[in-house]
Amino acid sequence: MSMENVSVGPGKTPEGRLEELEAIVADRGSALVAFSGGVDSCLALAVAARALPEGSVLAVTSNNETYLPSELGQAEEFARSLGVEHLVVNTRELDDPNYAKNPTNRCYFCKSTLYSDLHRMALERGYGCVVDGANKDDEGDYRPGRKAARELGVVSPLSVAGVSKAEVRALAKHLGLPTWDKPALACLSSRFPYGQEITPEKLAQVARAEEFMRSKGYRQVRVRHHGEIARLEVGPDELERAFAEREEISAELEDAGFLYVTLDLAGYKSGSLNAALTRPGKKPKKTLPVLG
Repeated sequence: MSMENVSVGPGKTPEGRLEELEAIVADRGSALVAFSGGVDSCLALAVAARALPEGSVLAVTSNNETYLPSELGQAEEFARSLGVEHLVVNTRELDDPNYAKNPTNRCYFCKSTLYSDLHRMALERGYGCVVDGANKDDEGDYRPGRKAARELGVVSPLSVAGVSKAEVRALAKHLGLPTWDKPALACLSSRFPYGQEITPEKLAQVARAEEFMRSKGYRQVRVRHHGEIARLEVGPDELERAFAEREEISAELEDAGFLYVTLDLAGYKSGSLNAALTRPGKKPKKTLPVLG
């Protein structure tokens, strides 16, 4: 991923931007950081570690069925590189039927569970606040989880400072963070059309399929779960390769439990399943949607 011509805002410098971010958490004294290991939460954790005294930052990762297994080791390694204590928990979002039914506001129930648990943990352990990695661009997307964050007083320094996704990557690169060009990676529940129930078995199918694609070197991958059909999204520059390797890919995804495997010709698109929310005259289906 090229960072040419990417700046950190008109009239701003990376150092100045980082000072803005650090000031947002500095007066909290200590922080518990909701840490997924993605580029946003990595920058948020690095900012907290820079702004707060040594030993006053705790990174917490929720390792459950919606989290790719390979991500955990990378998250642990990153926290260790910063000298930050790292705790792995399981917040059991699937235990909430409101979440498992996969309504359009599914993320609200997920984040309510996560942030409630982290808020309680922060109080018990004496941390001054809970921090997450939400950025400015998240405010313009359909993100019901942000409502839960506001309700529970989560501090989002990147969002507060108006730092965009492009700026996140620029600042991460400036700090020398190895995750600066890491592909976007949402929780595995985002692979299911709204209304389709989410189960551990279905999540395991998706996790196996995506881990396989990642092991093959594909950078930007989503395996959308449409019942018996796997709709594979890869980066536009990887479409030709995926088609050329279609037999191997199909065999692996069928072995994971899918009856049919399709390759989305539009390529990867963040939040592609949200299209059902804005399509004129359409409502999210609770059955298999038309593929395309």
